[in-house]
Amino acid sequence: MEQGMSAAGRTDRLRGMEQESWDVLVIGGGITGAGIALDAQSRGMRTALIEMQDFAAGTSSRSTKLVHGGLRYLKQFEVKMVAEVGKERAIVYENGPHVTTPEWMLLPIYQGGAFGKLSTSVGLALYDYLAGVRRSERRKMLRAAETMNREPLLRSEGLKGGGYYVEYRTDDARLTLEVMKKAVEAGVNAVNYVKAEELLYEHGRLAGVRAVDRIGGGSYTIRARRIVNATGPWVDALRERDRSKQGKTLRLTKGIHLVFDGRRFPLHQAIYFDTPDGRMLFAIPRDGKTYVGTTDTDYEGDPARPTMTEADRDYVLHAANEMFPGVKLTAQDVESSWAGLRPLIYQEGKSPSEVSRKDEIFRSPSGMLTIAGGKLTGYRKMAETVVDLLSRELTGEGGGPFRPCATKRMPVSGGDVGGSAGYAAFVSRWRAEGVRRGLSEATAERLASRYGSNVAAVYDQLRHSDGERGDAGALPSELYASLLYAIKHEMAAKPVDFLIRRTGALFFDIALVRTWKGEVIRMMARELGYTEDQTRAYSEELELHLLEAVHPTPADGRP
Repeated sequence: MEQGMSAAGRTDRLRGMEQESWDVLVIGGGITGAGIALDAQSRGMRTALIEMQDFAAGTSSRSTKLVHGGLRYLKQFEVKMVAEVGKERAIVYENGPHVTTPEWMLLPIYQGGAFGKLSTSVGLALYDYLAGVRRSERRKMLRAAETMNREPLLRSEGLKGGGYYVEYRTDDARLTLEVMKKAVEAGVNAVNYVKAEELLYEHGRLAGVRAVDRIGGGSYTIRARRIVNATGPWVDALRERDRSKQGKTLRLTKGIHLVFDGRRFPLHQAIYFDTPDGRMLFAIPRDGKTYVGTTDTDYEGDPARPTMTEADRDYVLHAANEMFPGVKLTAQDVESSWAGLRPLIYQEGKSPSEVSRKDEIFRSPSGMLTIAGGKLTGYRKMAETVVDLLSRELTGEGGGPFRPCATKRMPVSGGDVGGSAGYAAFVSRWRAEGVRRGLSEATAERLASRYGSNVAAVYDQLRHSDGERGDAGALPSELYASLLYAIKHEMAAKPVDFLIRRTGALFFDIALVRTWKGEVIRMMARELGYTEDQTRAYSEELELHLLEAVHPTPADGRP
């Protein structure tokens, strides 16, 4: 679908959404909503999706960026969840090797620490067994000298050894986008920046929504036989409007991550470590940077604007300096940061880090289905459970027949690279093609790795001559091609969409954002016809994100 994810086609898609009657309307464009939309549409349900912010703008772009099996949940005896998400991890990887990468993780074991050598060995072996880990990626136990050799920055005092096992690193926002694009390819009508302003009922049953376009203006009535509430931190707010918020409720906890330049914090190896107060943190090298997180604190502010506070920053700095004492990190070393919320199911008497990450489905008397809790890794399985329920209900009302779930072996958009086995050869082939088109080897490899089998469409944007570029003539080729692709094929409507969620640049290359933000805004204004007010508002929005990435906010969330 050529214009399926074009930012310029948003209004047309909304008009089309209003003109049809849908089997399923999904409210929420994070990984959970995207997964449900793809599964429902691929089974034969006519599916629409609206998201009040950008796709993945909430929790789905603010995680630790790992598709992981949840090792720490073994300590809470959540064996079934570890088994399920561990197996899902491999499925997510095979369906999109360009957005998910195996990465060896080192768990150092210290005298008096939360993990002993025997318990770690047994725990990791159980983890491998439950998750069905392939033989080449099964855990290894290291002695102290081997552990220090893997990561010389570790604290040597009291070190007894380490557990060495595989996790999967991902770009959470791009994973969400690739699932969303695949859903749209399958026929889903999905639009970002559209808010469900009012719920519409017929004979006591939820029959649709009145939705407002937060960019183009205008109100649209969208009708569907089933409405799914997949709004993450906002699920209880929507349940309240449906007058069905009873029983279990949501508990929001906040996690922040700090980003450092790799030369200042030259971590060689991803580390999973415990802190003096018993929490667990990750330190992960990525693209010439090192990021550390996450915190786990209760949150009661605006769900749309979680930010790093001074207490958050100082906690992570202190924990990092305890584990890597020679680095001596300070607040001035923080290049960027992000903060995200976990929408967890409330459990009486549990601390934030003890609350289960299990997902649950609530069904209201009006017929609204709500999915809450859960983890990034388990998004496909969560979607399967929800759509199984939708299939039974719609079939019972004379709909269908609907096909069984087919997403287990369905590559996401960009994932047609020959699976994990063929991925290295794919990147090599497209690196050579990029060089042939005038790109450097490093740039071509970066683009092939980010976009997977969609890289051909990105390269196609390079055909524009400098004369056609207009105000964007100064942009480097890689940025220019990526931006055009994001506007035409990934519904990037604002500068923050491109610089945060389509590229991750504000987190992992903030200097690039500061250098090229003006040209990016000018090019988007030209391509998408911004008014002067929009140009000013979107510029201010980007500046606020740049400020909050580096400077802590007071606890109430005001900059």
